[in-house]
Amino acid sequence: MENKPSLKELGFDLLNLTRFQLIVTITLPFVFIAFYFLFAINGYWVPAVISTMALTFISYGSTSHDLVHENLKLNKKLNSILLSVLELLCFRSGHAYQLSHLYHHKRYPHEDDVEGAAARMSLIRSLLEGVIFQFKIYFWAVSMSKNRSQRFVIILEGVMIFILATVCIASFKYSYAGIVYLCLMTAGSWIIPLATSYAVHTPDESDELHQTRLFRGKFFSTISFHHLYHLEHHLYPMVPHMNWPLLAKRLDDYFSSQQITPMIFPTNNSHG
Repeated sequence: MENKPSLKELGFDLLNLTRFQLIVTITLPFVFIAFYFLFAINGYWVPAVISTMALTFISYGSTSHDLVHENLKLNKKLNSILLSVLELLCFRSGHAYQLSHLYHHKRYPHEDDVEGAAARMSLIRSLLEGVIFQFKIYFWAVSMSKNRSQRFVIILEGVMIFILATVCIASFKYSYAGIVYLCLMTAGSWIIPLATSYAVHTPDESDELHQTRLFRGKFFSTISFHHLYHLEHHLYPMVPHMNWPLLAKRLDDYFSSQQITPMIFPTNNSHG
């Protein structure tokens, strides 16, 4: 396997977002939270549910993911606060996510990779893994914290999640919106091991180009909202998610030269 193209060869513009892209990346999750409560309080449950589905997707897989990698070029303190707040509103620990995800990039495909463990599981087991996944990475992160301040932040996030969940449950006598939001967001997180580990990884293959699947075609592009660029992300984790499609196009010749066969359904050569 020849060396992968350097970021200089691919273009340093891949690291940059326009002001509009940055604003959309940061604000969109909060927009969907507002949409959910606007719809739910007024009894429009179908668009309310759709809003939480979108929120789960664009938080964990998009905005929170960029914050985990610090790809948005924000002040470190602001980046940390946004990660905590956004993931808290989804009943997840942002800094547990950060610790486990960066460890995944460092250790995959080794068996001590807690985030990537579902890649070695059966389909059914990976679905069951989703139910315990947030607890699993949370307590793993508490035990793996490198210093007191990091551990304190993760523990504080856990306490705040418990308080927020309690408020949602207690609000039941006034409105269904809070407890339904809690249930939907919790259930939405259950698919994370399936979508981010089981479906995209092949840990028993020989090298990094084969240990993560390459996806192409209109079908995968559409169902993932242009997010199924997992191999590209593993190779260049510093590229923000909005630039993944462009990164993929610039890597096509390299993948072809390495005889990496993409998964395509239906068969076509378009990125979508």
